[in-house]
Amino acid sequence: MQSHIIKLMRKRLYTIVEQGRDNDWVSYIYDFVILAAITASIIPLMFIETYPVFTVIEDVTVGLLIIDYLLRWIVADYIVGRGKWSFLIYPFTGWAIIDFLAILPGLRILGQGFKVLRISRLLRILRLFKFIRYSKNIKILGNVIRREKRILLTVLGIAVFYIFISALVMFNAEPHINPETGQETFANFFDALYWATVTLTTVGYGDVTPVTDMGRFISMVSSLFGVAIIALPSGVITAAYIEELRAQKTED
Repeated sequence: MQSHIIKLMRKRLYTIVEQGRDNDWVSYIYDFVILAAITASIIPLMFIETYPVFTVIEDVTVGLLIIDYLLRWIVADYIVGRGKWSFLIYPFTGWAIIDFLAILPGLRILGQGFKVLRISRLLRILRLFKFIRYSKNIKILGNVIRREKRILLTVLGIAVFYIFISALVMFNAEPHINPETGQETFANFFDALYWATVTLTTVGYGDVTPVTDMGRFISMVSSLFGVAIIALPSGVITAAYIEELRAQKTED
């Protein structure tokens, strides 16, 4: 009887911290508290100075994240689905690793060195990935990407190849020093690769540009084809996303 009660309690705990159900206010409140703490912990990253209130926010957030991590570990058999082995496997799952890395900066065991401090601040940004766990729309997008990963990887390969070819052509077509100003243009292949990436993805910062008519013509042609290639993944994802929404609606 006691083991049955413990099992029911653990099942209930699982629905609160992981699964969630409609009209489950306990689960909603739990999710809200965790997400609010994560949001608050990101605010100090927007400031260079450190204020005492930031330390309080960090301590409270880390405490909540540790509790969240331990509660999920307690119900690891429901999450992983491997019986008793789940409790050994869970710390090495993707979400558990992200949770641990999100907690690590708050434990103050990384030291105070400049590089270590920057790593610590970057690790805190990982906490934002926990929002994915609580967002139904992002989960749907994740399902779409997993389902269409072969097509998306193919398109990505084509885009990377096209960027490389464009950079190679531009690097050999353009002078490495501007004949009018004497300044370096495409001093090395990385400059050409950087130009191809930011240009063909329609960002175009303009800090590295061709100076000859031939280079500008190559840039025009590359940009036209680049727009078409970059647009391919959006069409694939949009069509698959609509299909996934219809499937979810039918299931509901």
